[in-house]
Amino acid sequence: MPARPMIMALLLSLLSLLAMPVLAAEQRAMAPARVVYDVSSSDPRQLKNILDRVSLLQDLYGHDPFAGSIVIVLHEGVIPLYAKDRPRYQKELVRRAQDLAMGEIIQFRLCQASARMQGFERKDFEPFIQLIPMADAEIVKLQHQGYAYLH
Repeated sequence: MPARPMIMALLLSLLSLLAMPVLAAEQRAMAPARVVYDVSSSDPRQLKNILDRVSLLQDLYGHDPFAGSIVIVLHEGVIPLYAKDRPRYQKELVRRAQDLAMGEIIQFRLCQASARMQGFERKDFEPFIQLIPMADAEIVKLQHQGYAYLH
């Protein structure tokens, strides 16, 4: 019967179509995860919470720079917490951030425009913090590079 081979071919085609989403999901799971955190809160508790989340995410990636990239973009109210030798400086949180940045997965980038508007200069921040021209532009650039946005 010629209809039977056609039905079998159709069933095989349908099965392969059903398997495609599973294969695509597996490929996405293996793809490197890239995340950008938008951090602006002046509340040290919120900053601690974000550092906790970043640390857990780094653990999930197995501290493997090929498995993921995490960029924390600092701007607005959080800047004084990172400015050394200033009244609002959070020494323990900055030390923890520096420890997190020791690996190759986590990077801290601080908005130079926002820092200048608040009276800060490069010398006010630890060397592990990279200054960027503008937080919003950096976040948009990273999103275009495939980074997931987290706030």
